[in-house]
Amino acid sequence: MAAASLLECRQCSRLARHLSEVRKQHPEYHARPVLPFGVAAPRLLIVGLAPGMHGANRTGRPFTGDYAGILLYKTLHKHGLANQAQGASADDGLQLRHCRITNAVKCLPPENKPLPDEIKRCNGYLRAEIDVLPKSATLLALGSIAHQAVIRALGLKLRDYVFKHAACHVLPDGRTLFDSYHCSRYNTQTRRLTPEMFDAVVGAIAQHIR
Repeated sequence: MAAASLLECRQCSRLARHLSEVRKQHPEYHARPVLPFGVAAPRLLIVGLAPGMHGANRTGRPFTGDYAGILLYKTLHKHGLANQAQGASADDGLQLRHCRITNAVKCLPPENKPLPDEIKRCNGYLRAEIDVLPKSATLLALGSIAHQAVIRALGLKLRDYVFKHAACHVLPDGRTLFDSYHCSRYNTQTRRLTPEMFDAVVGAIAQHIR
């Protein structure tokens, strides 16, 4: 996947129009497709849903500057997968260890809700990212949409790999896919996902990849 081609992607007309409006309202925002972040040959690929309006869409780095990133980076740091516990801006010195973060949909969707055809259209980018992973790499899907995007990118059938929090799926190519509820504000405030639940999943992954 060429970074330049992704940054200039306009395949989804609704998302492209939305980003144009966001740039008018917030000219200082990134407001373009958001590139993956992390090491080039990761042992772990973390897949989220899409950039947040005032998070990755603003900073240009996944899970950076928004509520969901607070729990994510704090937990990654605890398990030795990041050099610091916070990610506030793209130049804050945060470095990931052994892992890489991306999204199923690279552009900010209106109301944080991408349409099914937009998810499918963007799946080629995720497929290209997975294709170049080391054969021993592990994946973590944050939420059911990210889980389904990974399964589609691998050319597998959704009915054979059902999303469930803390599930661990052994894939036909030998890789492993872990599932977790998304670390969004809604999920954490409603206690659908607690810090302890997320820590257990990331801890299991950290042990697995080592």
